[in-house]
Amino acid sequence: MYIYEEFMANLERRNPAEPEFIQAVAGVIESIIDVVNDNPAYVNAKILERITEPDRVVSFKVEWENDNGDVQVNRGYRVQFNNTLGPYKGGLRFHASVTLGSFKFLGFEQTFKNSLTTLPLGGAKGGSDFSPRGKSNNEILRFCRAFMNQLQKYIGPDTDIPAGDIGVGAREIGYLYGQYKRIKDENSGILTGKGPFWGGSLIRPEATGFGAIYFANEMAKMRNDSLKGKRIAISGFGNVAWGVAMKATQLGAKVVTISGPDGYILDEEGVGTPEKWNYMVQLRISNNDVVAPYANKFGAKFIPRKKPWEVPVDMAFPCAIQNELTLEDAKVLVKNGVKYVLETSNMGCTNDAESYFIQQKIPYAPGKAANAGGVAVSGLEMAQNAMKLSWTAAEVDEKLQEIMRNIHNACVTYGKEGDAYLNYVRGANIAGFKKVADAMLELGY
Repeated sequence: MYIYEEFMANLERRNPAEPEFIQAVAGVIESIIDVVNDNPAYVNAKILERITEPDRVVSFKVEWENDNGDVQVNRGYRVQFNNTLGPYKGGLRFHASVTLGSFKFLGFEQTFKNSLTTLPLGGAKGGSDFSPRGKSNNEILRFCRAFMNQLQKYIGPDTDIPAGDIGVGAREIGYLYGQYKRIKDENSGILTGKGPFWGGSLIRPEATGFGAIYFANEMAKMRNDSLKGKRIAISGFGNVAWGVAMKATQLGAKVVTISGPDGYILDEEGVGTPEKWNYMVQLRISNNDVVAPYANKFGAKFIPRKKPWEVPVDMAFPCAIQNELTLEDAKVLVKNGVKYVLETSNMGCTNDAESYFIQQKIPYAPGKAANAGGVAVSGLEMAQNAMKLSWTAAEVDEKLQEIMRNIHNACVTYGKEGDAYLNYVRGANIAGFKKVADAMLELGY
C-alpha cells in the first residue's frame, strides 16, 4: 500500500533540484493514489514507481557557428518518458530557461495527455537551451541542422515523433525536418507541425487553442451555459493564444487580453480579428517578444509588467508557460467573478492556485485535458502521413471536436464528487493513468 508523503519524499530524493517535475508528479499522485491502493495488481506491479521514471533520458552537445563564425555550444535533450500506448510523442522546446527537470515534467504530463486523446501515443519531450530570440535566420538554420544531427539517432516514425513547442514553430520544424530527410533519405513524416504543402495537417498551428475552446464549450454545456457573450482573458500571444482567440470569437465570446514579458494588453473591442492576429504574428516573426506595440496600433490599453488575471472576466485561459497563474492571481480572478478556468499552457497554474479554484468550486480544466488538441491533431497528421492522404480543414476539425468531447466525457466519468462538483483534475488524472497502467499490466511490463 502506498502512503502519499512517503512516496513523494522518496521521489524527491531521487530527483533533486527538479521542482517542476516534483510538482507535476505530486498533482497526479494525489489524485490517483486511492485508485492505485484499491487495485492490488497496481501495487504489486509497482506501477507508481515505474510510471514516474522515464524510459530513457538523452542529453547531447550541439555545436554550431554564429554569423561571425564563432563556435557556439548548446545542450540538447530528449526525455522519452513512456511508450506503453505507442511511439513517444511530444514537442521540442528551444528556450534559454530549459532544464532536464522541466523536460521530465513535460514528458510526464505528455504521457497522460496523450493517453486521454485515445490515440496510440506515448509521452516524450525535448529541446535545447538555445533561444531563437535575437538570432538571424541563418543562425537558426545552422543550429537546427546541428541539433537534428544528434537527435536523429534517437527518433523514428515508429519510435519517437517530435513536434514543436515554445521557440519551435513552422520555420524551425521545416529546418529540422529538412535535415532529417537529408540524413535518412526518407519521407516518413517524422516530425509533426510541418507545413501543409510538405506533409503537415491543416489547422495544426491553431489546434491547441481550438481544442481548449471545444473543451470549454463542453464544460459550459454541462451547466446549461454557452460561450456566447462570455468575456475572456488569455495570456501569451503565440499559436495557442491565437487559436483560443479565433475560435472563441467565432462562438460569440470576446477575448479582451493578450500578454508578453513586457506586460499585457486590454482591448475592450476584442483581440480575435484576423487583422490583429496577423499583426501579432508578424511581431513575433521579427523576434520581438513584446505586446506593447499592439496598443499604439489598435488603440488598446497597455499595462506594463503585470499579468492579465486582474481583469474581470467570465473565463480565463493561461496560454503562455508553466506556473504563470499563481494563488494570488487565482484569488483575484475568483473575487472578480470568474466562472471557468482552463489551463491551456502546460501546468500553467501553480498547485496552490489549482487547489484554490477547486476549493471555491470553480470549474477548472487541467492542461493535460484542456490543451490536448495540439497533440491530437499531431496524431491526425501522423495518420495522414502514414496513409499518404491530406484531409480538409473541416475533416480535421470534426475529428478534433470528437476527441475533445471524448476527453471531457472521460473527465466526467472519473471526476464526479459527492457534492455534485465536477473535479476535472481528478477525472483527467485517473482516466489518463488507468489507460497507461492497465496497458502496462496487459503487456507484461
